[in-house]
Amino acid sequence: MKILMASSEGHPYAKTGGLADMVSALSLSLAKLGHDVRIVLPRYYNIGRSGLHLLEGAMGVPLGGAEEWCAVYNGELPGSPAKNPVQVYFIDHEQYFGRDGIYGNPWEPDFLDNPRRFTFFSRSVFQLCRKIAWFPDILHSHDWPTAMVNVYLKFWERPLGEQGEFAKTASVLTVHNLGYQGIYGKDNFNYTGLGWDVFYNGGFEDWNMMNILKAGLYSADKLTTVSPHYAEETKTQAQGFRLDGVLRYRSADYSGILNGIDTAVWNPARDRHIPQTYTASTLAKGKARAKEALQKELGLPVDADTPLIGMITRLTDQKGVGELFGPAHGSAWAICQDMKVQLALLGSGESWCEHEVKSLAARLPNFKCHIGYGEVLAHLIEAGSDFFLMPSRYEPCGLNQMYSLAYGALPIVRNTGGLTDTVENFDQENGAGTGFMFDDLNPQAVYNTVGWAIWTWYNSRSQIEAMRLRGMKKNFSWEGSAQKYVELYKSCLRT
Repeated sequence: MKILMASSEGHPYAKTGGLADMVSALSLSLAKLGHDVRIVLPRYYNIGRSGLHLLEGAMGVPLGGAEEWCAVYNGELPGSPAKNPVQVYFIDHEQYFGRDGIYGNPWEPDFLDNPRRFTFFSRSVFQLCRKIAWFPDILHSHDWPTAMVNVYLKFWERPLGEQGEFAKTASVLTVHNLGYQGIYGKDNFNYTGLGWDVFYNGGFEDWNMMNILKAGLYSADKLTTVSPHYAEETKTQAQGFRLDGVLRYRSADYSGILNGIDTAVWNPARDRHIPQTYTASTLAKGKARAKEALQKELGLPVDADTPLIGMITRLTDQKGVGELFGPAHGSAWAICQDMKVQLALLGSGESWCEHEVKSLAARLPNFKCHIGYGEVLAHLIEAGSDFFLMPSRYEPCGLNQMYSLAYGALPIVRNTGGLTDTVENFDQENGAGTGFMFDDLNPQAVYNTVGWAIWTWYNSRSQIEAMRLRGMKKNFSWEGSAQKYVELYKSCLRT
């Protein structure tokens, strides 16, 4: 099949989270299966032109009664199979994308012209196909920034009939996080170039605002999200962010496919970022070396017997940081005060939480943090931690719990979304399971579940070791997930 990925992010070019990893990893896996996969991204300011090929001639994009012009560059996705490389195309428009930040920056967290920027990008996807004379069987878009791709296919391109180049193209929209929907004033709709009948009939209307993701959910042929359990949660009022009714309406076309992980990068047997590589058979020695290195790196007391809990997270409400670090009732202080444990955190996010985390680190000898992100430190935390804490309010998929299992660190997680699909709760009677889970998100539940894990560490180490080995044997590679996407694509092919 010919498959075009339209995305606002793609690793290693532009990344704010798991979306970038998923788009690139899935594309590579599909290419290895023999499919002709291509990716289209905006050329943001940080993506240099050197090493890219400029396609000859400017490209016109018709929008809002006028035409805007841009350039197109292309290159090959790193890691592509030699005989079937994934081509990446970059839409070059200085006014929209020649700035710092993908969706915003510290001074303007959400660019005011985002609806215009990503409407332009979505429309340019079709002009790109015409420019390179390549028309996909599947147009796969991701999250609200490219949800308009599905709208344009349904209401602009397909109405042209059999003479249109996209008459046989089907569309798939993947929701990576339903909490972000692209809701803006409806005065932005004029720029789309679509009629107001589409605004009312195509799902845009949202309390007198314009909801771009909602319109995409109405328009795409198939809908997916990034884990089976999250697909079910988003059809409920509690987790549906006011779109649960739409997803229940589209339930026959909506499914959850678990994201995989890049086992070439996140693999303790070949990880160049850790002091000593290890497998299940050399787990004890490898983790001991990594734990010692992590403790020294962060300034924690070097102590092999004290359990070390790692965290790599965005310091935002979604990740449960209020319950963990909230100055009035957070459980992190009590955990570090009451339990013989160490806690290591890597992350950044809301300013109040960054301040509180740094304050805790200054007052607690067994809690250390690094505000920001570092690839080497992230790998060292996964390898050096005995447990990995993810008290998420909701978690569409989550990758760190899968990394942790691969590295022999036992997840302590909330029973939600992709965490439910990837972690099996510890059974104290028979020792089964791969981690420790709790249901209700509150400081006491986090405290109690961490306490349960630490108690097991000190009182039943053999069960801890058995769980580690069980977790390391789990297969979270992209091969199986990619095959499920192939089956989904085949189910919506237009002949």
